[in-house]
Amino acid sequence: MSNNAISHGSVRMPDIDPGWAHRLAAEFAAPYFKELKDFLVEERAHYTIYPRGRDILRAFQVTPFDAVRVVILGQDPYHGPGQAHGLSFSVPHGVPPPPSLQNIIKEVQRDIGPFTPFGGDLTPWAAQGVLLLNATLTVRAGQPGSHRGHGWERFTDAAISALSKERDGLIFLLWGSHAQAKETLIDAARHYILKAPHPSPLSAHRGFLGCGHFSKVNEILQAQGRAPINWTL
Repeated sequence: MSNNAISHGSVRMPDIDPGWAHRLAAEFAAPYFKELKDFLVEERAHYTIYPRGRDILRAFQVTPFDAVRVVILGQDPYHGPGQAHGLSFSVPHGVPPPPSLQNIIKEVQRDIGPFTPFGGDLTPWAAQGVLLLNATLTVRAGQPGSHRGHGWERFTDAAISALSKERDGLIFLLWGSHAQAKETLIDAARHYILKAPHPSPLSAHRGFLGCGHFSKVNEILQAQGRAPINWTL
């Protein structure tokens, strides 16, 4: 994780949005998080780990807690070289979009209207209040799911729960069974939940393509008197 840090009481905090730092301080101080950091140190001694340390918590840097309007939940980071940069489904500028992201772009084009594809960097979405959060924030190169069950899920569940409890009218996009398992953390009386199959080529044809989530999000935002998301950047 980033070497840049701030103090929060006796806890040394990563350099993330202060709103997130306040809500997640108890997680950073918890024994499980120290075990998670020790696990990552051991993993890095023997394997290549993605994303690079300064990008692990990037979702909490580029989308402040109070700015979140939409949440898109992923599973774990891309496990190929140069792909993961701390935002679910996103890749850095200039990196070819992986298959799931190709299907996301295809659905945006179908749903919103034709436009020239923007590549695969979804940072402009994150800057507009779309929290792009994976359930697990690191992965061993070439081994998807390799860091599940080591504490990240507890950490990201805490983030989702904080949004559910302290914010109102957020829109959660739950694509696939893994993301939909997080529905229990979300107060459906206070928030909007849109569900569809995962955009993976294995399942996108079963309802992700054609789900219309991007236009539905904007309809909800505009009904709230808020600006729509520009999905075509």
